[in-house]
Amino acid sequence: MRHVIIIGSGPAGYTAAIYAARANLEPLVIASSVEAGGELMNTTDVENFPGFPEGIQGPDLMTKMQEQAERFGAEVLYDDVVDLDISGPVKRVTLGSGTVHEATTLIYATGSAHRKIGIEGEERLSGRGVSYCATCDGFFFRERTIAVVGGGDSAMEEATFLTKFASKVYVIHRRDELRASKIMQERAFANPKIEFIWNSAVVDIVGEDVVSGLVVRSTVDGSEREIALDGVFVAIGNDPRTHLVHDKLELTSAGTIWVDGRSSRTSLPGVFAAGDVIDPTYRQAVTAAGTGTVAALDVEHFLAAVGEAGAPDVDADQIEGLAEVDAA
Repeated sequence: MRHVIIIGSGPAGYTAAIYAARANLEPLVIASSVEAGGELMNTTDVENFPGFPEGIQGPDLMTKMQEQAERFGAEVLYDDVVDLDISGPVKRVTLGSGTVHEATTLIYATGSAHRKIGIEGEERLSGRGVSYCATCDGFFFRERTIAVVGGGDSAMEEATFLTKFASKVYVIHRRDELRASKIMQERAFANPKIEFIWNSAVVDIVGEDVVSGLVVRSTVDGSEREIALDGVFVAIGNDPRTHLVHDKLELTSAGTIWVDGRSSRTSLPGVFAAGDVIDPTYRQAVTAAGTGTVAALDVEHFLAAVGEAGAPDVDADQIEGLAEVDAA
């Protein structure tokens, strides 16, 4: 039986693996067979991760994180988790291959997925003018014309932020009023660089190698028109990847996994969570990495409290009361 299994291979998962491996916990990282590396695998230039003054490609950053974790003894498996049994003192993880792995602790770091429009051109031009993160990619659109798709707080925050770089920002919304809070609306309405396109749905994103425009359809009369621009920021929400723990862990009203304060402790002893799956607000690589650190340290404290050395026969009653002991 292992000390710890980490589900997820984004910044949170690999940072947790680095810290756990350096603590001689020999973590097993379940990296996924199709989404290894997380959302950064779909990002081109990353210029806001500390330590890379010239920037770094998203896939290169994740490769370096993986190599660092493996250097200290982490094992990475490219498979998908299909079932979890985490209520008892032994955490059991069943993979798509049928293999079952057991550990005393589990770190759940599956991240979140940007909600997509689901139209032609969106996937093809992702990272080439289509973005889901203004703070990540806004810098690349200096003096360009761009659009933000959405009508909530996130969309208004992204649109307002992007006016620091872009010469013009269209906000495209399906309705004739916003869902955003009043203060966010007022800021957007007052910004001379922002123009609202109401009652319109984006039905296509066009361009050969990069975005050159998009097509909107009126939700009132069905008419269509093309708008020339250089970039599209999709801000219609995020979905934390919690499908494996919906009936197992306590969730927040935002749909993220509940954790105890600034810790990574979830509602079950021995189960910890990190990254975007616990964060409905910031969703940055560097903040995810920080919570991965917290998770690994919490795991180390947990194992020390149950006296684990090697692969012990952990007493269930001892773990039952550990949530209070570890929080003290």
